[in-house]
Amino acid sequence: MTIQENYIQVKNQIPEAVQLVAVSKTHPVEKIRQIYDAGQKIFGENKVQELLSKYENLPSDIEWHLIGHLQTNKVKYIAPFIHTIQSVDSEKLLAEINKQAQLHGRTITVLLQIKIAEEDTKFGMTFEDCDALLEKLAQGDFPHVAIRGLMGMASFVEDETQIEREFTTLKKYFDQKKKDHPLQYLSMGMSGDYPLAISCGSNSVRIGSAIFGERNYTK
Repeated sequence: MTIQENYIQVKNQIPEAVQLVAVSKTHPVEKIRQIYDAGQKIFGENKVQELLSKYENLPSDIEWHLIGHLQTNKVKYIAPFIHTIQSVDSEKLLAEINKQAQLHGRTITVLLQIKIAEEDTKFGMTFEDCDALLEKLAQGDFPHVAIRGLMGMASFVEDETQIEREFTTLKKYFDQKKKDHPLQYLSMGMSGDYPLAISCGSNSVRIGSAIFGERNYTK
């Protein structure tokens, strides 16, 4: 199947209310343009340098999401244009995003990344740290960021019961916090587990290889 056919197949499998972030990391501008021409406007990248190059060479109405681990010293490069940073995993990073957004007269949308995976390789804050940050935001700290949801990555395992447990844990927390905070998006699910994530309550999925094919990490 072509990339556009992959895209249409994925789109048809996702409920209309679920946001699709097409993860274009390692894929060239030409491939992204094909999906853009098919109607996709939200794309996710992991690395700042790669994102900058693509931003300069693709249409300006693309809504770029940074979904990979972000170092504080790299925030300044994407602050002028980034739509959403899904991977905010510390107060230090949030403070830097707020600072850079203010410098550019912007408000940047962010999701707080929670560590739900039982394996050690994933980034993310604890539920306790998230509680503390949400309270500071409610008090008016960080006025140039808009926290619009939570993001989580499940363990990279075959055991669907474990993955479901991790997704469900985050969904329960999201529902609890959304009563008091303007949380809109629960970003869970990637190419290998997005149907399960959606069944567990995700309303934003990050899908790369199911659309673009396998990634080429040799470039």
